[in-house]
Amino acid sequence: MAKAKIKSAYVCNDCGAEHGKWQGQCSACGAWNTLSRVNITPIASTSVGYAGVTAQARKLSEVEAVEAQRVGTGFAELDRVLGGGFVPGSVVLIGGDPGAGKSTLLLQASTALAQHQGVLYVTGEESLQQLALRAQRLQLPMEHLNVAAETRAEVIAQLVERQRPKVVILDSIQVMQMQALDSTPGSVTQVRETASFFTRLAKQHDIVIVLVGHITKEGGIAGPKVLEHMIDCFMMLDSPAGSRYRTLRGHKNRFGAVNELGIFAMTDLGMKEVANPSAIFLQRGDVDSPGSIATVTWEGTRPLLVELQALVDDVTAGYPKRVAVGLDQQRLAMHLAVLHRHCGIALGDQDVFANVVGGVRITETGADLALLLAVLGSFRDRVLPRELIVFGELGLTGELRPVANGQERLREAAKHGFKYAIVPFPNRPKEAVGKMQVHGVKTLAAALEVLQSF
Repeated sequence: MAKAKIKSAYVCNDCGAEHGKWQGQCSACGAWNTLSRVNITPIASTSVGYAGVTAQARKLSEVEAVEAQRVGTGFAELDRVLGGGFVPGSVVLIGGDPGAGKSTLLLQASTALAQHQGVLYVTGEESLQQLALRAQRLQLPMEHLNVAAETRAEVIAQLVERQRPKVVILDSIQVMQMQALDSTPGSVTQVRETASFFTRLAKQHDIVIVLVGHITKEGGIAGPKVLEHMIDCFMMLDSPAGSRYRTLRGHKNRFGAVNELGIFAMTDLGMKEVANPSAIFLQRGDVDSPGSIATVTWEGTRPLLVELQALVDDVTAGYPKRVAVGLDQQRLAMHLAVLHRHCGIALGDQDVFANVVGGVRITETGADLALLLAVLGSFRDRVLPRELIVFGELGLTGELRPVANGQERLREAAKHGFKYAIVPFPNRPKEAVGKMQVHGVKTLAAALEVLQSF
């Protein structure tokens, strides 16, 4: 009997769009050389839908809106990024560079959770002996944690049926496979179908499933982009080169705020929480140097004090360089044009380098004013006051726009001993903030005039 012809398609690794034939550019997202050939194998249908329940239409007013009881992880910083802990029936994806500490963090959290509820840790990349040695080296309690070394999704589902755990850790999703699919583990089809399978499993049994995901050389999650759309929460664990600190940032969260930030320190005994991150990232040197200034950035639901450094130097050859580490490089070039147009300070023949100390990445606009003042301090070889804090958004017309949570930023700065502040005029406090002198300005030129008075 002749075998049935295997159907195939070409799937974009970036956006997950399917194409009937190979082409150099994805017509959906515009990315080049991202199409991969996959075999389309039909999987047996089920009466249970993707959300874990059978199809049934109801009035929204008839649905009982009950807040789910969250499951605490034992790590306040991890709970912060999750929005208060794990939500039963949710799927959480955590990614990061190799060696960032994803498995270490989850092993610590799972051993703590196993003390008072059922947890199943499934490893597909290392043996159980290796897992036990790591737990022993980290001095973790191992009596109550159930572990398994398995990559077959169907077998893992049987383990879940028998043990009924509340939390399941899968390390990692790229090595999981479904036996009904004729493709290798890690392929687009396997990653997409196994993620969909485990999502249904979490909804059906009202359990938490945590997936560990590898990242590509571009910094994104390996596999189809649709993987990030399936899950409920997506977090990235960043490990700056040469630093023992790790930042856990939430990029998607259906049950909490996004862009929340958790800070950890990698030690000999695993990941340790950093209770006061501002004190860590604001460790300035004993010698004051031009081009250094402190600012307050807002990360999720809390302020974070960081140090900005800038270096301005004569162009040695070719075009002037504009390099920003931890900041938006295009925004740096735009603000240098504002500095020239509205303040008459030209840096067209200068190389400009900017850096956020400690490996923190600033994604908001509240650091615009501090960045330009740091650049100006380096250009004029002037040391800015150590007790000065600066924040504010800069517009193309030279005006300073207010930023959110200005009062909380000032209180955080005053708590760390700052005596002076330059902020947008609408962010000036209505009441005194300790003994801090706050200067509210409306334009960049006015901020430079205030800076001359120090």
